[in-house]
Amino acid sequence: MIASLPMYLRPENQGAHDRYWQLIRTNLIQNDIEAPALLSEGETLDHWCRDDLLLSQTCGMPYRLHLHEQVQLVGTPDYGLPDCPAGYYNSVIIVNAHDTRSDLADFASANLAVNAMISQSGFAAVQSTAKKAGFQFENLSISGGHLTSANMVATDKADIAAIDAMTWHDIQKYNDFPNQIKVLMKTTPTPGLPYICALGIDRQAVAQAVTDAIATLTEKDRDALNIHGLIQIPKADYLAVGNP
Repeated sequence: MIASLPMYLRPENQGAHDRYWQLIRTNLIQNDIEAPALLSEGETLDHWCRDDLLLSQTCGMPYRLHLHEQVQLVGTPDYGLPDCPAGYYNSVIIVNAHDTRSDLADFASANLAVNAMISQSGFAAVQSTAKKAGFQFENLSISGGHLTSANMVATDKADIAAIDAMTWHDIQKYNDFPNQIKVLMKTTPTPGLPYICALGIDRQAVAQAVTDAIATLTEKDRDALNIHGLIQIPKADYLAVGNP
């Protein structure tokens, strides 16, 4: 069996992240489910499609495009994000603090920093928002990560970016450049990054192990992870989100 929790991991929350997994693992073992001692590194389709995937977290866009028939939804972590229903998230669309443009349409020809082309929060959400404003971003720079995208905007290496609201929360908490950025607007909330497991796994047992682990986090670790519960969002709600 393998497990991974690749999203929202930072050096500042590594310890809380590891303790969270150990709580989940203990709950699984108590229910006679084999669980690895350590988490794997994995944020690829090949990793998420493995037959021995006990638990991982993916993004809504790869889930609806590629994974929804190959994995099971375990549940969606609720990060208590402002202006979002439980288990949902959105993106903050950011620009440099000194940029005088005030409407999204003013950025139609601007350089958009994108963490990945298969990202709901960094690509699909902002393109869907741009479509409503009558255009699509065509001048793209692939950054490889939300933190890099935000830093590119802060240092004038890109004009605009869409940052996952939970990542933006952590950037404001831990990084020293948010004062060089301003939020232009927010995108419409969509179902958050789901926990998944392989088809042959006891999904309900894994979901209960995660739920119980969240409930027993220390306040310090809960604050570090900003996690409040596990929400059951229907598969259909993920598939209903549009693609650019």
